[in-house]
Amino acid sequence: MKVEIKGYIFDYGGTLDTCGNHWGKVIWHAWQRAGLPVNEQQFREAYVYAERTLGRNPIILPTYTFKKLLDVKLRLELEYLFTKGYWQTDKQEYGKTELALLTDLYDGVKRTVEHSREVLMQIHNHYPMVLVSNFYGNIEVVLKEFGLDSLFCHVVESAVVKIRKPDARIFQMGIDALGLNPNEVVVVGDSIKKDIVPAKSLGCQTVWFKGEGWTDEEDESLADEVITDLSQLIR
Repeated sequence: MKVEIKGYIFDYGGTLDTCGNHWGKVIWHAWQRAGLPVNEQQFREAYVYAERTLGRNPIILPTYTFKKLLDVKLRLELEYLFTKGYWQTDKQEYGKTELALLTDLYDGVKRTVEHSREVLMQIHNHYPMVLVSNFYGNIEVVLKEFGLDSLFCHVVESAVVKIRKPDARIFQMGIDALGLNPNEVVVVGDSIKKDIVPAKSLGCQTVWFKGEGWTDEEDESLADEVITDLSQLIR
């Protein structure tokens, strides 16, 4: 980092809740652990279907917790697989599988976010922090659910401001909320395309939280720094 750091902007999904891993991969590994008889291509179809459905329709209410949001996603994915004939099962097994997936994934998120919270609390003691996230309109509830609500001085959520990453304007809102020059702000995110590239276009310093991506096409040279654990931000 070449200029003194005076503030941070964090992404949420994939950065604070899954150790830099793409949510699609996180869910796929849970499906593998559950022993679902589907292949990764079939799962990817279901995942994309669920994400597009949630993007087009106001299914997620502002009052939904992350656990409820996760439950809705899994239901959409399982319904897709069942309807397509990729997964054939009875009603009892269907419900049992859904509950097992939800428990597995939510327990993992709680452990990860607790680690993230410990790191963020240390950064919060020295720097103002803003959250900039592509989310469904319920991020404030989710932050409170995981005890993160008091750590950010401002939250910029795509569903509220009607701008989504990789549009750089959503990061400009975060910079404006901090009241700093872009080169004094560090943006931390798990996506090169959605976080690092737009943040750098504004002149921010960038840290890519590298985990397992949806594809292998990420170019880490585009980021100023690369980390594999959030605690590496603490100097």
